[in-house]
Amino acid sequence: MKLLTNNKKAYHNFFVSDFLEAGIELKGGEIKSVIQGKISLSDSYVVIKDGEAFLKNCYIAPFDSSQTESQTKRTRKLLLHKDEILKLERKVKEKGYSIVPTKVYTLNGLVKVEIALAKGKKLYDKRQVLKDKAIQRDIDQALKR
Repeated sequence: MKLLTNNKKAYHNFFVSDFLEAGIELKGGEIKSVIQGKISLSDSYVVIKDGEAFLKNCYIAPFDSSQTESQTKRTRKLLLHKDEILKLERKVKEKGYSIVPTKVYTLNGLVKVEIALAKGKKLYDKRQVLKDKAIQRDIDQALKR
């Protein structure tokens, strides 16, 4: 497994749980761009429509001049089993979760996207997480000495 990109913004803005691996439908030079790591998940999200999952707002840099700017953030279909899609759809409707991509990686020559259920953090939650990290860092440094 080779990690291509990570969505750090998702971990900062959401409580992330229930990870799931999905394939992604790419066209033409997109696959070459993704393998080179020219992909950004920072503002992307997953939408379920008509029993299919789609990745929205994911930026993939053009590999050659034939791709236009409008195609770089096009909607891409995610390849999931029907029961996985239904499970995600149920959680999103019932409990107010969102679905966000967390990382993109290659596995046996195939590009995979890890998606997760996410619940939004409030500002005070974000502050608390930063305090906890700072405290843990100080403890680790004290133990090293």
